[in-house]
Amino acid sequence: MIKNEDFIVKNLGERTHPSPLPLSHSNDDLVSNFTNDDERFLHEISLKKVSQIISGTPAENACWSDLITFEAAGPREKLFFDPEKIKCGIVTCGGLCPGINSVIRGIVMELYYRYSCRAIYGFRYGYLGMVKESGIDPVLLTPDTVEDIHNTGGTFLGSSRGHQDVNKMVDRLMNFGISVLFCIGGDGTLRAAHLIAEEILNRGLTISVIAVPKTIDNDINFVEKTFGFETAFSIAVNSIQSAHTEARDSLNGIGIVRLMGRESGYIAANAALASQDVNYVLVPEIPFELEGPHGLYSILKTRLERRRHAVIVVAEGAGQHFFGSEAERGKDSSGNTKLGDIGIFLKDNIAKYFKSINFKANIKYIDPSYIIRSAPPIPSDSIFCTQLAQNAVHAAMAGKTDMLVGIWNYHFTHVPIATATRERKLINPESNLWLSVIEATGQPAYIGNDPIFLSKTRIMGQKD
Repeated sequence: MIKNEDFIVKNLGERTHPSPLPLSHSNDDLVSNFTNDDERFLHEISLKKVSQIISGTPAENACWSDLITFEAAGPREKLFFDPEKIKCGIVTCGGLCPGINSVIRGIVMELYYRYSCRAIYGFRYGYLGMVKESGIDPVLLTPDTVEDIHNTGGTFLGSSRGHQDVNKMVDRLMNFGISVLFCIGGDGTLRAAHLIAEEILNRGLTISVIAVPKTIDNDINFVEKTFGFETAFSIAVNSIQSAHTEARDSLNGIGIVRLMGRESGYIAANAALASQDVNYVLVPEIPFELEGPHGLYSILKTRLERRRHAVIVVAEGAGQHFFGSEAERGKDSSGNTKLGDIGIFLKDNIAKYFKSINFKANIKYIDPSYIIRSAPPIPSDSIFCTQLAQNAVHAAMAGKTDMLVGIWNYHFTHVPIATATRERKLINPESNLWLSVIEATGQPAYIGNDPIFLSKTRIMGQKD
């Protein structure tokens, strides 16, 4: 169970340096204001639920402290570091994602122009480049070196996967005299950043570790959305439209599109809603079966008999029970359970099923994953990346550490890394998001034959 103390952000010490930012404390003076540490935002915004939390005692003893709140992001009036005298480092890790270069550029520009920090180093090829034995030296970053990188996909600094020795990485920071490390990456990167921050504190060092969560799957807990997510499902719509065209123009055509989403199906769900051409969405959070009267084969056959085409969107982590247990599948270099290829599996097995009943079907399969991952961000994501970068710099200069910058209910927030990585953010099958998917596709709320699930759901009419 989460508690308010889980959202207390660590500080390196007293802030004594005045901020160089020309900001204000007053309203109505046409100047933005500094942010105070006691400014916080509610996690839960439903009035009914908030009332339930604080109504356990008489009104005069209302338990406002029981409400989960986030520390507000933003520039502080007093800084822990003298920005002109420190060195900062940036590292990008894990798989590619639209917007990484925009975040790198945003951090460099904010440090250089707003805080007059001139010593900014980019550690190349992920955490591997933070280990001296790799022989990979960091590069000096300036506005000139990052001027145009936001127009391209990928990461200007390079990336890698896999674990590195935390002690060696902290040694590397000390060797270069780094005072602030910005870590841009997903769940594994964030967990490593937390270990780095812990080792720094154990050594009694004053090095800030600030994370900007990068996961195309949008699965970081207590973060409303992550950068690159909107770009991902927006580009995925093009693949869905192609699959729909291929399916529609063939007799009994079936278009299958496999999208990213190891444990969370946010890209698949949002791409389906954005395209309006999808008939079935399969995600890791919702179980499904292939055979039986209410399995995918049966409902797909009914759809083809009625409409002569169908489009299926499947997240990469869906249906993993078809590939054996997690122990049988093993781990990848990042420590994640290996995934069976559900897209190819569905393509092959759906083809076998229709062949077995002598029903001619034309199947087209599309996997746009690498096209999506390596794309530059769309404008809305570019804006978001810049704002995340700016708030990450503000947090670092204030001496915050072991935290990430996120967004919640349209407000930028600080979240302790350990709290954000405690578990993955998943689609709630009873949420409005999933209800929208069900209503937009017309698919059954449950695709399978379990009598318990069937008794709790009803078959909805198929969308034309």
